[in-house]
Amino acid sequence: MSFVRLRQVVKRYGTKLSVDHLSLTIERGEIFGLLGPNGAGKSTTIKMICGLLRSDQGEIEVDGESVRRHPLDVKSRIGIVPQEIALYDQLTAAEHLRFFGKLYGLRGKQLKERIDEALAFVGLSGHRNERPGSFSGGMKRRLNIACAIVHQPQLIIMDEPTVGIDPQSRNHILESVRELNRRGATIIYTSHYMEEVEAISSRVGIIDHGRLIALGTIRELLTQVEEQEKLAIETEGLTDGAVEEIKRHASVRRVEVRDGVLDIYLRHAQSYLQDMLYILAKHEVRIASLRNETPNLETLFLTLTGRNLRD
Repeated sequence: MSFVRLRQVVKRYGTKLSVDHLSLTIERGEIFGLLGPNGAGKSTTIKMICGLLRSDQGEIEVDGESVRRHPLDVKSRIGIVPQEIALYDQLTAAEHLRFFGKLYGLRGKQLKERIDEALAFVGLSGHRNERPGSFSGGMKRRLNIACAIVHQPQLIIMDEPTVGIDPQSRNHILESVRELNRRGATIIYTSHYMEEVEAISSRVGIIDHGRLIALGTIRELLTQVEEQEKLAIETEGLTDGAVEEIKRHASVRRVEVRDGVLDIYLRHAQSYLQDMLYILAKHEVRIASLRNETPNLETLFLTLTGRNLRD
């Protein structure tokens, strides 16, 4: 059952078209990875879903409610973990949650219970009376998450929640995302770390120039780049003749040579490895090392957009 629905959504900044007739459905209870290079319209789309920015055309619904017609109802169901850390130096961890909880209408015993639960969830119970100025980057990120979930939202939007933190804190946050999802939250997750999106997402959407250019499960998306499986062979004495013969092989999609390293792109590399080795041996090319690189989301992203995600 769809939980977030965008239909032909358009957003312009002056003459620039930031979001271009975007239609997208996010299912209830899924972790949806939203990817796009800088300037692709990703942040604008998130702001429109949250009701922080009005679309110029189209319709956005969250749990059947129109963001345009019922913005307060929609906002009450959403928790936002922003890319920039949004904390106040004057407030303790518990005071942060009290402040945000009251904004969402929590009071009295319920507010106290939610504060305790949120702090425990992010592992900051022992730091409830400390101010974030003394926190590490990972602790600040976790407090940011606690502020977003204190009212137990149905939809949680996490925009680059692991930027600039250590691996241990990153793993803690990723496991927190999985646990929130297990408890029933629908999550929209954006990141410049492709391996994070691959690890936690049930489906992925890729936006470029304001348009949705790919959508599906990880497996569905990777079938688009099966031919991009790569054999990377470090050689000695590589000859033009060997390269040309490999290029003529029926399974080979393309060949690149760089500083003696031969990159061969083909489908089912393991099936044709012996063919490649035979050709090299025939031309008396020596092999220093060999590795097989299977396609991943980074490969797909580069293929579709012509850019790396972190560009």
